[in-house]
Amino acid sequence: MKPRLLLLHGALGTHHQFDRLRPLLEEHFEIFDFNFEGHGGVSTHSDYSISLFASNTKDFLEEHRLDDILVFGYSMGGYVALHLEYQYPGAFQKIITLGTKFDWTPESASKEVRMLNPEVIEEKVPRFAQKLKEDHAPLDWKAVMLATGKMMIDLGNGDALNQEDFQRIKGKVHLGLGSEDTMVSVEETEQVMQWLPNAEMKILEGIPHPIEKADSAAVSNYILSAIVNEGL
Repeated sequence: MKPRLLLLHGALGTHHQFDRLRPLLEEHFEIFDFNFEGHGGVSTHSDYSISLFASNTKDFLEEHRLDDILVFGYSMGGYVALHLEYQYPGAFQKIITLGTKFDWTPESASKEVRMLNPEVIEEKVPRFAQKLKEDHAPLDWKAVMLATGKMMIDLGNGDALNQEDFQRIKGKVHLGLGSEDTMVSVEETEQVMQWLPNAEMKILEGIPHPIEKADSAAVSNYILSAIVNEGL
């Protein structure tokens, strides 16, 4: 019986972020994924928050009776996995992240939100705007972007996990960061690795932040090495 692996997508994304990665993993794992509320056409009546998405994940695990499952969280998905493990120790057998941002302050949140202007993106990056429109239909992609920006501001204003919270996460965690990631720093990832009681870190050479632009074979190999081997 193959081990079970849950894939959690990033901000502004959907489970389709894993379309190129999934075939490489299916040989080794039974794969599960879903869309967080407010993403991929899934409606919501709640403000976006890591707590909401962690609750979505808990509901999915309970609905599908998935205990003792591995999880790979890309970007925001990694933060969601860590948040759920903080709330419910033992939720996951092992957590693997890639490109997860941990440095949330009012200043860092404002910097990220400045890049989430729907009108500017529609004008300057129309192909990306069209992709978001298609990914989140029938939801309004502009509303998705604005709600994501508000969530980031909330993280910067105190909703983020702090040192004490990370120290309470006792499970095995593998923190991955692409060497070409311009959103997440080595320093913030190393800091959280030091706070987590049972964590390791891996730099993936040549990998940028957007998983759609990453070498899927390299990401798959990272996940496999983190799960099969105790070290990286």
